[in-house]
Amino acid sequence: MTRVLLSSLFLFLAIAIIQATPELGLSNDHNALESMIFDTDGLNRKSFPEGFVFGTATSAYQVEGMTDKAGRGPCIWDIFVKQPGIMANGANADITVDQYHRYKEDIDLLAKLNFDAYRFSISWSRIFPNGTGEVNAAGVDYYNRLIDYMLEKGITPFANLYHYDLPQALEDRYLGWLDRQVVTDYADYAEFCFKTFGDRVKQWMTFNEPKVIAQYGYGDGLHAPGRCSKEYGNCTAGNSATESYIVGHNLLLSHGAAVKRYREKYQEQQKGRIGIVCDFHWYEPLTRGKADNYAAQRARDFHLGWFLHPITYGEYPRTMQEIVGDRLPNITEEDRKLIQGSTDFVGINHYTTYYMYFDRNQPEPVVPSYQTDWHASYASEKNGIPLGPKANSDWLRVVPWGIYKAMMYVKERYGQHRIILSESGMDDPGNFTITQGTNDIMRINYFKSYLKELKKSIDDGARVEGYYAWSLVDNFEWREGYTSRFGITYIDYNTLARYPKMSAYWFKEFCKKS
Repeated sequence: MTRVLLSSLFLFLAIAIIQATPELGLSNDHNALESMIFDTDGLNRKSFPEGFVFGTATSAYQVEGMTDKAGRGPCIWDIFVKQPGIMANGANADITVDQYHRYKEDIDLLAKLNFDAYRFSISWSRIFPNGTGEVNAAGVDYYNRLIDYMLEKGITPFANLYHYDLPQALEDRYLGWLDRQVVTDYADYAEFCFKTFGDRVKQWMTFNEPKVIAQYGYGDGLHAPGRCSKEYGNCTAGNSATESYIVGHNLLLSHGAAVKRYREKYQEQQKGRIGIVCDFHWYEPLTRGKADNYAAQRARDFHLGWFLHPITYGEYPRTMQEIVGDRLPNITEEDRKLIQGSTDFVGINHYTTYYMYFDRNQPEPVVPSYQTDWHASYASEKNGIPLGPKANSDWLRVVPWGIYKAMMYVKERYGQHRIILSESGMDDPGNFTITQGTNDIMRINYFKSYLKELKKSIDDGARVEGYYAWSLVDNFEWREGYTSRFGITYIDYNTLARYPKMSAYWFKEFCKKS
């Protein structure tokens, strides 16, 4: 604890010197940051198993821009963000940070900071503007350039096939993820990517956070395509009682279908791996009482178990079966063969922890939904003591011990899976100036403390193979638009200039290879 406080004091003093000295002003010269010595609290690359991968992550929609150019077709978010009242400050992703044109600058930065890998996503509608059919050659060329430049710079590409951005054409044609036809169309798109990029991409992820896709897109209406029952939001269509579960089932089948094609047609020759990325907060019971312990376990089952349980054991968690009943799609024997065992590794996105409790006074909902089916309530403090410091986002508390408990839970309940910690990070306010934004001491302490707990979980048997910081750059943060900055690189949204933050240089020190 003393060492951490001294380290923080050193950084605060350094900032004060930089801010008080015009010739070292961060907006003009970053040599001061780059030349600083950063304390990694005794941890570094060598503290982790040989071959452990350190990287950063982004997604196509959040960083690429060029949403209506170079042959790309619209996705559901392009339509969603233009609805009145949806976006903070009316933001959109038409330009965002323009990685489409600036990818070399971003990959050069990754290499300079000693990272091993870049987890990026492929825009389905940039490849197939209509979801199926005609291929957009300009989109294929872009991803070829991106992948080739990563390899040229010694950065391993981790390709995620889907990050919230369904082609709008499929939503218009048959309501997208609500229709079983999407399973075949997704598998066809995935196969095209395997065939086209798989000679160089050896690490594949089918979906990012299927729980978020199904819950926020079809239960609460908070994400595209914005469907829900009127009791849960200002949606024009939807059924919160059933649609999240239908979508979740079709996501599992689509994942299984894509993995089947990869394994049968490409894996042996290309010698790659394929997995899925699930998000997972840690859920700690608020009290030692039985009711709160059951509430916390229901939260774990409904959150992570919704997808990882069928992939591991071929069925939905018993808690879900009992509570949701016939609103939960049945996993047939044919479905089970497609889903069970359909992953070579599991990505876990972990940011924070919550206390969970059972509120006996909570009224029964008029219309049930995925979230109300949990029969559990959230808390971020206990006896007046917060779980941890709050980041910019209200939902994000800095709770290092939660990552240890989350990894040990995956080990103990779903132990055969290899794990990649595929996203982790915290945000600052979007209105931070360059000087404020680059002096991100709190983010350094977040990464330092989370990596320390992650190492502890590995020492205790968790099969974790990599850690990916979210995010490489500040970017379009979905409903928050540009009011939230998660990057280790500050983006000036007026010029799109990149300014590595203190945390970026901290990682450069941490990830040194010699």
